[in-house]
Amino acid sequence: MPPAVPSPILRRRRLGNDLRRLREAAGLTGDQVIDRIGWASASKLSRLENGRSRPDPEDVGVLLDLYGAAPAMRDELLAITDEAGDMRAWRKSYPVMTQQQLGWAELEAGCAQIREYNPVLVPGLLQTEGYARLRILSAEAAAESADPSGDDPETEVKARLGRQSLLDRADGPRYTAVLEEAALGRRACPPEVLREQLAHLCELAMLPNVTLHLLLRDTRIGEFYLPPTAFSLYRFADSQDPETLAIEGGFIDVMSTEASTVNRYKVAFEWLCSAALSASDTLTWLFAATGRLTDTAASPVVVPGPTAAPAQRRRQPGRLTER
Repeated sequence: MPPAVPSPILRRRRLGNDLRRLREAAGLTGDQVIDRIGWASASKLSRLENGRSRPDPEDVGVLLDLYGAAPAMRDELLAITDEAGDMRAWRKSYPVMTQQQLGWAELEAGCAQIREYNPVLVPGLLQTEGYARLRILSAEAAAESADPSGDDPETEVKARLGRQSLLDRADGPRYTAVLEEAALGRRACPPEVLREQLAHLCELAMLPNVTLHLLLRDTRIGEFYLPPTAFSLYRFADSQDPETLAIEGGFIDVMSTEASTVNRYKVAFEWLCSAALSASDTLTWLFAATGRLTDTAASPVVVPGPTAAPAQRRRQPGRLTER
């Protein structure tokens, strides 16, 4: 089961942010730091501050001495340094992992809250095995080449499913997703796969830490707001770790911890939740859609339609890097 603590990668980002703040508070430039401690390359400090390298406790200690860090801060950052370097122990928590899924697992570990919106897909943490397999194979076909990471599709499926135990944990994050009705229609997958996926969403929606909202096709969002892309918001158990935005762009994903950018997407997510069906109405819709597919399993095409939704709606305001 994935650990309840942040991943080493997240710890590196936190350490880098704090080291940069301490340097700036000390009134030192990067070049001045390098000159005073005698490091051969300025890139070493840059990699540390940007969380791109495994930190050496001795190097971090030298920087903390130079910056005049207070004892409590020193102890905290040295503890984070140890966590940032222990990648092997953290990886052992995942029996199967691939490079593509690792990036998402690193973000999800240590989260207190995850919020996701996707206009065309069921998010990875909610996918069934059959749906995940179809998504991975169809993405490979769209790329017209083998996966450049060399990962076997079945390994990729197992890695994606391995991340999902996060939601079953007693100390798991509060998870909220806004699902588009179009993502649960005829273009998504064959009827038998869709039926299984809908039933799975019903089960997940009844978990105490999971909230699902369905956005119907013709629902107006605020003043006709149209979300441009899929995105996810991550808030971590450690309040000092910066909230993170992940924008899913098809062939490339963009991450940001810039507060102004994150806040804009937080507002957009609230608009989506306000426009979507309530959690209870969403569950009613999912049960009804699952029942229709079960009753007409022999039909080649079944589309959950808006007539099945409750009458009351709230109207307020490379390979594909798919997860």
